[in-house]
Amino acid sequence: MSLHEIVDPDKLAGSPVLVRVAADASQASRLPLPTRIAFVGNYLPRECGIATFTTDLCTALAAEYGPERLFAIPVNDPDSRYDYPEQVRLELTQEDLSSYERAADFLNFNGNDLVCMQHEYGIYGGIAGSYILTLLRKLKMPLVTTLHTVLREPDAHQLAVLEEITRLSDRLVVMSELAAELLRDVYAVPDGKIDIIPHGVPDMPFMDPNYFKDRFGTEGKSVLLTFGLLSPNKGIENVIRALPTILAAHPNVVYIVSGVTHPHIRRHEGERYREGLRALAGQLGVSSQLILNNRFVSAEELVEHVGAADIYITPYRQEAQIVSGTLAIALGAGKAIVSTPYWHAKELLANGRGRIVPFDDPASIATAVIGLLEHDAERHAMRKRAYLHSRQTTWPNTARAYMASFQRARFERSLQPRPTQHHEGMTDAPKSQLPALNTSHLLNMTDDTGILQHAIFSLPNIREGYTTDDNARALIVSNLLNEAATYESGTQYSKLAHRYLAFLWLAFRSDIGRFRNFLGYDRRWLEDVGSEDCHGRALWALGAVLGHSQDAGLRGAAGRLFEVAVPSALTFTSPRAWAFSLLGMQAYLDWFPGDRAIQAARNLLANRLLNIYERSRTETWHWFEKSLAYSNARLSQALMLAGWRGENQKMVAMGIESLEWLVAAQRRGGEEIFVPIGSNGFYAEGKEKARFDQQPVEACATVAACLQAYRLTNQKRWLEEAQRVFHWFLGKNDLRVPLYDDTTGGCRDGLHPDRVNENQGAESTLSFLMALLEMQEAKTLNADELLQEMSASL
Repeated sequence: MSLHEIVDPDKLAGSPVLVRVAADASQASRLPLPTRIAFVGNYLPRECGIATFTTDLCTALAAEYGPERLFAIPVNDPDSRYDYPEQVRLELTQEDLSSYERAADFLNFNGNDLVCMQHEYGIYGGIAGSYILTLLRKLKMPLVTTLHTVLREPDAHQLAVLEEITRLSDRLVVMSELAAELLRDVYAVPDGKIDIIPHGVPDMPFMDPNYFKDRFGTEGKSVLLTFGLLSPNKGIENVIRALPTILAAHPNVVYIVSGVTHPHIRRHEGERYREGLRALAGQLGVSSQLILNNRFVSAEELVEHVGAADIYITPYRQEAQIVSGTLAIALGAGKAIVSTPYWHAKELLANGRGRIVPFDDPASIATAVIGLLEHDAERHAMRKRAYLHSRQTTWPNTARAYMASFQRARFERSLQPRPTQHHEGMTDAPKSQLPALNTSHLLNMTDDTGILQHAIFSLPNIREGYTTDDNARALIVSNLLNEAATYESGTQYSKLAHRYLAFLWLAFRSDIGRFRNFLGYDRRWLEDVGSEDCHGRALWALGAVLGHSQDAGLRGAAGRLFEVAVPSALTFTSPRAWAFSLLGMQAYLDWFPGDRAIQAARNLLANRLLNIYERSRTETWHWFEKSLAYSNARLSQALMLAGWRGENQKMVAMGIESLEWLVAAQRRGGEEIFVPIGSNGFYAEGKEKARFDQQPVEACATVAACLQAYRLTNQKRWLEEAQRVFHWFLGKNDLRVPLYDDTTGGCRDGLHPDRVNENQGAESTLSFLMALLEMQEAKTLNADELLQEMSASL
């Protein structure tokens, strides 16, 4: 475990508190910040320490990174309703299991990057708070859990719940070294999964307590203070029992107890504990020196309350308190502190930052208080040590530490993605089984202009308009559909092909011989000329029509546009534009093999591909460029195809060699899982491969290239490779979740490290349909070959 200081140590004095994060934190901190963070726990105005902590943390993060980045999902205790602020988006009902299930669904579809949960056994429903597990198990994004309680001797239910939480969490935040030790020793949590981030404190100045005393009518008095939710385990009665001795030595002392009774105690016992404290003070004759401030103080009031104290006291009665927010706040305010030796106090008040007294020992409390009041120099030195020690734990620094943990969680998830919900029947389908053809979403995305570019889930996103890229892909798919269709369905697909080809005509600028790409929904072009790759895709689609369509009218229109669009392709510098153009030219030549001009154009572009491959290729890098980007396998496919049809065995060999290398680069370890090069950074030689975001267009291209290799070599391994890659669509992927939606016929837009992109855009859906149709064709071809082999053997 290495140490990383979240804030500038030059700004600190004394012994800085180190926030521990694992060794890769510096690398994670360079990644983009999460754009949407959900906080699950309690939230003000609920009267609860967890609510105060969550609200303070959210406020600090909002101040550092913007309020639009986060929202809260609090838990409502039974029969309670709260007037929450606008940061609260959804409420959990503590004992309603279904509300946890609905919250998980809300988080999964609401575009969240990360969930930060505040865990305390008493705030969630079920045995030992087990209902929260229902929510956590369904989450698709990274989870960072702050543990406010870590028990040394949990019962069986508490142990089971916390072990499951630690398993489901990407990172665990605790506020003390002892809590981290317990996680390792009792719950077997790896040290590298734990971040220690001390409890945040307000950034208060180091001030004279007399500045605030007039607010409480305690001018000229020495103020002792305890604040927080009242309950019998707080041990306040022991301070009251110590007051007679203290007052005998210092008659001007007043003891302020500020805070409401804990809601759980109040619900079952009312104000019996508070009234007992009042009665005890009366019996001891110290009522006039006791102020019971029965209210839940705001953050602003808290500064005044703590500021007025000369000595802060936490007289808790139990050792097993892993964190005390009130103690942290008192330390941050630079208070002289007297405390019993519960776990957090022993750690926080070490090295002379406070005075420790035994449990349930009023005499020791009195001795400690009197000693501090009588020795000003010692008291002020203690205050200074406490104040300097806490400077790194002010809320802005705590917010930055949490953000580093969030970034680390997302970074680790990208390196080791987790499977999400398992979809039976898709993930486990036999390799030879292909889904039934469903073109519903293709029709849904197509209007009288063409196919729309994007979708919101399965709803066409008309605001984003159209692209030539997608309409070219759609023309290829509609052509394949026509080939595979019956007469009735073929008529429908023929109409689609006419519409997509009409779009390509609309996109073409005859004055410069180039295609535009982006068209607004209002049918206004958004650019003067499209990319070279866009032009190459359009040529590919036109060539596919000319090579395979039986529709004379469609072929005539495609042929005229193909002829005037070819010359520009010969001037391009993009290898992918060459590859797309080659696929179109070869499809054209399959029907018109004697066209010498297109033969020459094909050979020119194919030789360019071969030349850049030979220049870029090394012993360990068998690729056309020094980086892998998008639609990679189309380069190998185009070189193989052009070499085969042009009778150039070197091209064929280099195409197969590059494909073999690419397939190996896109395999998860020794497993049968296809991992396409991610679009979030791609893959440069000598650098790490981007694992995400994984795109359907890559799977489609790789399927096509493998099937091309199969047709050239007749080696069954290439058919098996195509099947392996195709099953990426069906759930054989990093997250074990299908991208193909068999209910809509659409394909989701890609895999993120933590979830699938639920939008079913044109490129993704067309990529799936293209791959499916080619797999169906290959399956038919393979079946015919098997029949021929069987007949020959008879």
